[in-house]
Formats: sequence, structure tokens, C-alpha cells
Amino acid sequence: MGQFHGTTIVAVKRENGEVCIGGDGQVTMGEAAIMKHTAKKVRKIYKNSVITGFAGSVADAFTLTEKFEKKLEEHGGNLKRAAVALAQSWRSDKVMRNLNALMLAADKETLLLISGNGEVIEPDENFVAIGSGGNYAHAAAHALYKHTDMSAEEIVREALNIAASICVYTNNNITIEKL
Repeated sequence: MGQFHGTTIVAVKRENGEVCIGGDGQVTMGEAAIMKHTAKKVRKIYKNSVITGFAGSVADAFTLTEKFEKKLEEHGGNLKRAAVALAQSWRSDKVMRNLNALMLAADKETLLLISGNGEVIEPDENFVAIGSGGNYAHAAAHALYKHTDMSAEEIVREALNIAASICVYTNNNITIEKL
């Protein structure tokens, strides 16, 4: 069928403990065709204590979400340990190695970016964005985080709307989860 592209995922954590991840709903095939407008790429997992968001293949994202939830169970909900375990198996497992996605994960304390080449990155700032519109959303989140008193949810929503106004692989059908 061709290469599926696109999505934008943004995560913000405010000092008051509010954590939010949001993503748009567009799935694009190739360079020209929008296949779906309403994909849900952000979910709460592990007793509603962790939020995940994916950029990349939707099918691969579901597989990774299931595997990540198992790792969280194995590690008693410890986000960092579960993320490292997921990244290790993602990089080394023959089937998982071919999964095409990037993942953001957050709990009340930590924001993480997890990739298929074994990286688990805790960003320096309390905001991060990935995906085709990630650079636009990151710039917007950065400005809003530093220069407004907006909530994490308001920043995520506005950063996604700004990305959608610029990036053809990002739409305004936004899903947001918060802790």
C-alpha cells in the first residue's frame, strides 16, 4: 500500500503537576492522499497513570503501546525503567526493529521520548513535540510555555492548532489526554 506519514504529538508538563499530551488525527498515505482524519494516537495506559502519544505508523503504534504497557506492569509502573526496557527490546527484537514510530510517554513526574534505535530521552524542558509538524508545534509550545500562564492542556491544543495551520500532514482533529 505505500508509506503512511504524518502526525504531530505534543507533550507539556507544568510546574503545578499538570501533564498533557495531545495529537492530531490525520493519517496520510504517500505525499498526496489523506486516508483518515480521526485516528487516535494519544492514550492513557497503566491504570490511567501514564499517557502515550505516537508519531508514525498507526498499526505499529498500537503494537508498541501494548508492549509498553506490559513493560510498565513488569516494572511496577516505573516509567523510566519501562521505557528503557521497551527501547532495548525495540532495538534488538527482529520484528519490533521494523516498527516505524516515535513515542512520547509521560507520568506526573517525567516526560520521555522513546525511539526504535534504543534512545530514551528526557527533554531539558517541560515540553516536547514529535512528528511531521513537530518542529512547528515545538516552537509554538516553547513560546507559550515561556511567555504565558496557559495550562499544559491549553498550550498543547494551541501548539497543535498552529502546527495544523502550517503542516499538510497535521489536522485540527485533536485528541488530548491529561493527568
